[in-house]
Amino acid sequence: MLDQIVSAVEHRTPEGIAAAISRLIRSGALSAGDRLPTVRDVAATLGVSPATVSNAWQALSGVGLITSRGRAGSYVLQAATPWMPPHFGELAGSHVVARLDLSSGTPDPELLPDLRAAFTKLPARADTASYLSSPVLPELELQLRASWPYPVASLTIVDGALDAISRALETLVRFGDRVVVENPGFPPFFDLLDHFGVERIPVSLDGAGMRPDSLDRALRMAPAAIILQPRAQNPTGISMTEERARELARVVRANSHLGDPVIIEDDHSGEISNSAAHSLGTWLPNRTLHVRSYGKSHGPDLRIAALGGPEALIDRIVARRLLGPGWTSRMLQTILYELLTANASVSTIHDARRIYQARQRMLSEALVAHGLAHTPSDGINTWIPVADEKAAIVTLAASGIRAAAGSSFWAAPGGASFLRVTAGRVSDDFDLVGGLLASAAAAR
Repeated sequence: MLDQIVSAVEHRTPEGIAAAISRLIRSGALSAGDRLPTVRDVAATLGVSPATVSNAWQALSGVGLITSRGRAGSYVLQAATPWMPPHFGELAGSHVVARLDLSSGTPDPELLPDLRAAFTKLPARADTASYLSSPVLPELELQLRASWPYPVASLTIVDGALDAISRALETLVRFGDRVVVENPGFPPFFDLLDHFGVERIPVSLDGAGMRPDSLDRALRMAPAAIILQPRAQNPTGISMTEERARELARVVRANSHLGDPVIIEDDHSGEISNSAAHSLGTWLPNRTLHVRSYGKSHGPDLRIAALGGPEALIDRIVARRLLGPGWTSRMLQTILYELLTANASVSTIHDARRIYQARQRMLSEALVAHGLAHTPSDGINTWIPVADEKAAIVTLAASGIRAAAGSSFWAAPGGASFLRVTAGRVSDDFDLVGGLLASAAAAR
């Protein structure tokens, strides 16, 4: 193994050594559980100091590729979390604690609203008529309809955005169907489609959202559904413009002779997005399912989202849920209603939206100042091109920073090298973080 590692090292620096071992692990040349040579042996063979190799080991440990067992030596770790679906596991990474974790895609907990006032609105005892009651609190439904991007026929509440999309796909697709997805897109969507035995049709993006010409080509393959993220697209942070939404709706209508795909929109960051809400449902209300979730704005652990669309489709989803979880707890719905209407929480969300926008702008300016072309994104994530994805990740790890590998987000193999960075978690030291990200982007 020592000879194998030495042969793979192109640059005898901590970053070069770490990058070489990272390539060996990712290619399968080094397997989970393999014991690495000692720091002293590697240093002596390469002709470098033990400190150089030790720094490389620390970088590899920082991204969860190896672990130290003290005097027993250092070992290659399992690359993914075994109990997670494949793409989800790649996105979750190794759970290694970093000085600054920009890989998570999760909101800043300091910018979430205080839940205590909402808790005071809960009933003293749980409702015993829940089995026969409407699945949505009437006051919450009115609130949601007032903020929906188009007049929607029917609304229900589900347990988060992925639950909404999973139940929609369960209703719409069959094994062997095709579904259009954004490329790059959200890895858990790929896992869902794999679970249903569905073929992904990748559609490329530009600065205004899904590209109409790419969608037009995809529709010739008669997909059963189209999944898109209208605002703060994950991973790119792109928000769809009104003009683009109108053009996409036109493309869908123009291809109606080939089939009637249902459009599933995941508006996961609506409350903290700085872009207006645009939906293809404005032009195609009878074939659009629109999801509005509140994990990014109000807290992931609330596990609650609204799903709106044609009455016939929503009724099928509601009926199927009755044979499983039944409904989303009305106590959770009460909490969400209070958070959406109480002055204090509304003000908190307004401030969070403004702060995330400022953080995106300041990080983007820092990247540009350090020589990396970049445009501020919407929401909490941004998409950064890099020369070599693995080298960039290892370089950042050496500085105590984690970012998500872009390869996990490509719906088809062969995508360019990128990192998804959760810019919303950068609260200070923008110039320092921007400089480290720019340096990592150039690493090879």
